[in-house]
Amino acid sequence: MARATGLWAHPDFLKLWTAQTVSSFGARIAREGLPLAAVITLKAGPEAVGVFAACRLGPQVAVGLFAGPLIDRLPRRPVLIAADLARALVLIAIPLAALLHRLTLVEVYVAGALMGVFNVAFDMADHAYLPSLVAPEQVLEGNTKLGTTDALAETGGPAIYGLLFSVLAAPIAVGVTAITYLISALSLATIRARPASAPAEDEAPVRLLDIVAGLRGCLAHPLVRPLLATDFIRSFFGAFYSALYLIYAIDVLKIGVLLLGLAVACGGVGGLIGAGLTPALTRRMGMGPIIVVTGLFTGVVGFLTPLAGGPPLVAFGFLVAAQLLSDASGTVTEISATSLRQASMPPALLGRAAGAFMAGGGLAGILGALIGGLLGHALGVRETLYIAAAGIALAPLIGLFSPLWRTREAGVAA
Repeated sequence: MARATGLWAHPDFLKLWTAQTVSSFGARIAREGLPLAAVITLKAGPEAVGVFAACRLGPQVAVGLFAGPLIDRLPRRPVLIAADLARALVLIAIPLAALLHRLTLVEVYVAGALMGVFNVAFDMADHAYLPSLVAPEQVLEGNTKLGTTDALAETGGPAIYGLLFSVLAAPIAVGVTAITYLISALSLATIRARPASAPAEDEAPVRLLDIVAGLRGCLAHPLVRPLLATDFIRSFFGAFYSALYLIYAIDVLKIGVLLLGLAVACGGVGGLIGAGLTPALTRRMGMGPIIVVTGLFTGVVGFLTPLAGGPPLVAFGFLVAAQLLSDASGTVTEISATSLRQASMPPALLGRAAGAFMAGGGLAGILGALIGGLLGHALGVRETLYIAAAGIALAPLIGLFSPLWRTREAGVAA
């Protein structure tokens, strides 16, 4: 029997990977499931779905800023476990409210906001935990494996919620996903290894300087700064999709929940392809150029979504192509950008740097979701999605005119 090598031989990373995999499935199902419950059960329109998206993204601002210093001081594994358990409780509350005939848009908004809080806490702690658990030369491999299972979740999660929502009432289907977070928490609890570099213990209260240190560090770094600016613009226009995609697919294209789930699942297939191609592409082109090129490609193929039309199966084909291609390139961008950021920032600032990206993306997402919902009502859903695709396509040009374009790996220009 062949001997396992690399991170396949790292039992504690495999436990972290397992936890991230099942929680990613839960996150994908809940991400689409909560607004679907609003659209199907409560008949929500574009503005209401935009408000929900803003509620889900809003916590990234406050939590991203204030939790970063705490995560840099606290052991990361307990934070991950607590976030999983909290998300399970939030999702269990949705079917309970429905059974008591008390489920309204307000409850859906609150659930979206709470899920946003705990999603951000989990993602920030996970971002800071990986480099302390594996060797520096294994970080790209670790991010690639985590990106692969994110893509698997993007494939399986939508297919599962499409099936669940076809068989079960929407609120019940949302509650079922709580199981994934419980499994994740259990897997994290079995990790026994002490991190290679534990966060510094500091009992002093979090100060304003601590909160802004991550943002200042990101803005001061010539490679991380364009990543932050690009991420802000992409998050703003990407939130248009958060506000409008479900309504566009169901009400405009008339493809139904099951085909919608399958279309989004095809994006996960693209993500798997992108995760598999990332190491070879970064070696061939360099981290900086591949981030710019794949970011531009993601925006261009995004035009396939508003171009969709005709009979439902034809429109479904356009959505499949858009999901497949954009998620493939987007996964390469995400893995490469995350690895470059982790390698560029000091370990003591990783939590706060992640918080700066979360806060920036959250602020952009709030504005984008609200404006996208209003534009969808005023201009039309399809027209607003054209604007979103154009904005996402233009965002990577920031990297083209920065040192990022000349960077083959962290700290090494071409």
